[in-house]
Amino acid sequence: MIDPAILVLGIGNLVMTDDGVGVRVILSLQDRYRFPGGVTVMDGGTLGLDLLHYLDGVQRLLVVDAVETGGVAGTLVRLAGEELNIAFRTKLSPHQMGLQDLLLVAELQGFAPPEMVLLGVQPGEIEMGIELTPAVADQVESLVQGVLVELARWGVIPTAPDTPPGREESPPVHRRLW
Repeated sequence: MIDPAILVLGIGNLVMTDDGVGVRVILSLQDRYRFPGGVTVMDGGTLGLDLLHYLDGVQRLLVVDAVETGGVAGTLVRLAGEELNIAFRTKLSPHQMGLQDLLLVAELQGFAPPEMVLLGVQPGEIEMGIELTPAVADQVESLVQGVLVELARWGVIPTAPDTPPGREESPPVHRRLW
């Protein structure tokens, strides 16, 4: 069991092209890895404030989302601590208001996670459609690796789904990306 509790939360809408990247990263992680107790890897979709009760008891929150950087489509971003507060003052994510409201209400109720990291990618387009743009699709694996790097920083090493107990091995992590 991992202590403190960790929530890896993918945000997005799978039928709105690049907006679904956070969910796609979570689906990939859930398909390829198993996580120890105390670590929840969750598709938050577009639930916004409905996610509030999932934050109760979480000490470390890692959010994966499409992030408006003003840069070139496919540009990766990592924000943590005060960088997140600054970024929320500008247009950050298609889900900024929902995510910002979620964290504010969690803080008001006394259970905002003390440590938060946002990993994201600049979307190419957000419109009706189920496919990611090529620039964003090319970064899904980089985001998966970024999540693994953050988890490793927090002492969490997931295993492959078919790893027998006692034979855990670290997944390959490409640290140069993050």
